[in-house]
Amino acid sequence: MLSVLARPAAAALRRSFSTSAQNHAKVAVLGASGGIGQPLSLLLKNSPLVSRLTLYDIAHTPGVAADLSHIETRAHVKGYLGPEQLPDCLKGCDVVVIPAGVPRKPGMTRDDLFNTNATIVATLAAACAQHCPEAMICIIANPVRAATLVSSRQTAATGSRACVSEPTCDRLSWDCLDQEADQPVPGPVSFSSDPESAVQDHQPLHSRRVGLSGLDPARVNVPVIGGHAGKTIIPLISQTSLSRATRGSGAKENHSPGATAFSLMGSDIDGSATLSMAYAGARFVFSIVDALNGKEGVIECSFVKSQETDCAYFSTPLLLGRNGLEKNLGIGKVSSFEERMIADALPELKASIKKGEEFVKNMK
Repeated sequence: MLSVLARPAAAALRRSFSTSAQNHAKVAVLGASGGIGQPLSLLLKNSPLVSRLTLYDIAHTPGVAADLSHIETRAHVKGYLGPEQLPDCLKGCDVVVIPAGVPRKPGMTRDDLFNTNATIVATLAAACAQHCPEAMICIIANPVRAATLVSSRQTAATGSRACVSEPTCDRLSWDCLDQEADQPVPGPVSFSSDPESAVQDHQPLHSRRVGLSGLDPARVNVPVIGGHAGKTIIPLISQTSLSRATRGSGAKENHSPGATAFSLMGSDIDGSATLSMAYAGARFVFSIVDALNGKEGVIECSFVKSQETDCAYFSTPLLLGRNGLEKNLGIGKVSSFEERMIADALPELKASIKKGEEFVKNMK
């Protein structure tokens, strides 16, 4: 049963701050000066799992790195600025997290972001394939579903074995592709169930919904499947230990926690949810490192190439291991309501996947 196999939501993050944790992962954050990149870098700098933290952006990274260097943790941090320094930032990395891109502004749809951010992500993914071809690549740039597909195609086209996944704290997504077979392959690669997450719209769902039932959010795992935004985010409440009353209350309430957070911050504030997304990305990175270090039973939801539905990519719980993606655990048993949510999500998912495929096809 999935709820038995999956660890509590915050376990990976707690372990990442343990003094007994292994400390050798080399992690890069591309887009480290932004609203997600800075808190994400802070969380990674605080973890003894990380021995080297390299920060890249087109502005301000030396200052961000200098700021973080005052924190008395073991990770060595260095900032890199501009395309000419990107190769040095990536060299030898085990995990690369990409929150880079233009932030979503008030009134913008995810489609409005696509052309600019897809180009940015494609460029960075190609650099990863060249300079750290065995790394795990975690995509946070919006729109995440299409950006994840663009990254996976880009790394596959270069012959890299890089694994691309997408955070979802929205959720983190994962896609490890063989450049010839276009299928998941063993080997370190990375990143999705939109941070889902890392954890996906997963994390706000944990805290807010579980809080209603009086349970400790860290002790309840809510699998989140589907995609990264709107109705494609599908929390499988039926697979948890929550009561029937709690399951029924607010089934749709937390569908877009990022949008909810943004609206509460006020329309005069540019951007969208950033802190929970940074947490989702950090959590997913720590889970990846746990698995690479040999920990068994590490499960995260992620957006990957899939045969679970008639969508080419779909987020489901994945078993992670030393070689990256060990097993897709699938959707599992769902309620009739959740079945309808899945059916409603498929058209939107297919459209975003098609957009990513067309972008790659037309890329010069």
